[in-house]
Parts: sequence; structure tokens; C-alpha cells
Amino acid sequence: MFGAVKIAVAWGLDHRDLSNIKAIGVDEVLWHRGHKYMTVVYDISIGRRRILWLGKDRKEETIQSFFDFFGDRAKDLVYVCSDMWKPYLKVIAERAEQAIHVLDRFHIMANINKAIDKVRAAEVKDIKAKGLEPVLKSKRWLLVKRPENLTEKQAVSMNELIQYNLKTVKSYLLKEEFQRLWDYSSPAWAGKFLEQWCKTVMRSRIEPMKKIAKMVRRHQPLILNWFRAKGTVSAGVVEGLNNKLKLTTRKAYGFRTFKATEIALYHAMGDLPEPETTHRFF
Repeated sequence: MFGAVKIAVAWGLDHRDLSNIKAIGVDEVLWHRGHKYMTVVYDISIGRRRILWLGKDRKEETIQSFFDFFGDRAKDLVYVCSDMWKPYLKVIAERAEQAIHVLDRFHIMANINKAIDKVRAAEVKDIKAKGLEPVLKSKRWLLVKRPENLTEKQAVSMNELIQYNLKTVKSYLLKEEFQRLWDYSSPAWAGKFLEQWCKTVMRSRIEPMKKIAKMVRRHQPLILNWFRAKGTVSAGVVEGLNNKLKLTTRKAYGFRTFKATEIALYHAMGDLPEPETTHRFF
């Protein structure tokens, strides 16, 4: 059966339509246990949601290989969506400089949540060492969720927690303040908001959050591109495709090679044309 799928995928890749691709999403995804990553490029143009290209690893040469494959079509790209992985940022700026490069909103918020978790972990140890009430115990996931998504019981627990003068609570409130960014429609006003938010964070003396503020300042132009592309391209599409891809890769963990995983993913998510002689393969 796998041999038939391999033949069908090869035929589909040779005969798929690569014209009129205006928007792509780039991300790195774990494809096998042991920190084995791959670079995934999605076609997220209007009316299309498919894997466009897969590359082993997430190095600069990996994303360069995609643009080598993509060729002159890169000049027609209007939007590129990615996270803040440095090799991606560097190569996209070089090979698709005319495109509006949108930083993935999901990854920005994920970085903030990781910072909050570092603050929480350090404060849990400090509270334990001082023999104080373990008010942060079992609160990790509570701090990640948006207030509107909390259950009634969680909302009560959160209301109790924010009464404490803790760095974790301050970090959480800074995160919720940052969420206001996405309500703006003007890049100029969003930029002013970011500048003020970063100043507030830098005065907080909370090191993990200060690192986030520095990251935001470093990437502010790309973050503001989210507003320039709003309604046209959404990083949420990439995250949705990633969830489907991760489910497929979990099913494919039995495959020991990247090539086998690659074939499985193209078959499941490549939206490939089927050979007219499909009945010969299956």
C-alpha cells in the first residue's frame, strides 16, 4: 500500500498547479522524537489551504532550498507569515523582500506565556523556600487561558490569585494588557501602544518579561505588518494547518525516515491531483 501511495504522491507533485500563489506560511514542526524538526511551507492563498513544500531540518539552508525550488514565483508573493525563527526572518527578507512579512500572532503570545511560566516556576521555588502558602500550585494552565475562556471555578480561582502581589500576577496582567494590541486597526496607533507597553514592562524588573519587551522592540515592524495584512492573511490558518499536520505526524511515528513522513504528509495535506490511472495503484 505504501508503495502505491508513494507513486501517487510523486505523480501529484509533478502535476500540481503552482501558479497564482500569493501567500505562504512558514513554520518549523517536530516530525520525530529526539528534536528532529522539519520546515513546512503552506500555500495559504485565498481559496487554498495545503502543504506546498517540506524540508528536513530548520536551518538557513533549508529555507533557502524552498526558495530555490519556488524560483521566480517568489516575486509574486504578497504575504509571508512566519514565526520569529532567525533563519526564516533572514532568508524571507532576502528572497521575498516585496512581500508583507507577518509575524505569527500565535507564536508571539506563546513566547509571552513561556515567559510567564518562567516567572511562575521561579516564584514557586521562592515561596516554598520561605514556607509561605503555595498559592501558585496548579495554576500553570490557569495563567495561559484568556479570562473569557475560564470556567466558573477557574474564574473564582483567578480572582483570588490576582489579589496577591506576585511577579507572576504582574506578568499575567501585562500579558492581558498586551492582548489589547490586536484590537487596533491602525498600524500607527498599534505602534504607539507597543512602545508604551514595552516601557511599562522594562520598568517592571521582571527579567523574563523584559526579554519579551526587547523581542517586541526588535521585531516591531514585522509585528505591525499584522495590521497591514489583517483580513487578507491570518496566522491562525497556519496554526490550524499545523494542528492537522501534528496529528498526521503522530500517526506516522512508525516511519523511521523523513522521506516516509514527507510522503504521508503530502498525501494527507498536499491537495494533490490524483492520477487518472488511480485504480492501477490501489
